[in-house]
Amino acid sequence: MSNLPEILKSAMSLDVRDRATLAEKLLASLEELSEEEAEHLWAEEAQRRLEEHRSGRAKAVRAEEVHKKAERLFR
Repeated sequence: MSNLPEILKSAMSLDVRDRATLAEKLLASLEELSEEEAEHLWAEEAQRRLEEHRSGRAKAVRAEEVHKKAERLFR
């Protein structure tokens, strides 16, 4: 089986309609994750975000600021 960089290279060489179809199918496949798979992926993401915060690559934003920004964006 090909590795991810090879697959991405091939996918990016597709025409726009085929890339859109591929993206749609890949996104749909994520909807079919088992609860265990989804929990595992969220745990990995939470760990990644925590590490970014601790290393200083990401900064914390107060919930009030996030709420204000969301209100402005969705007006």
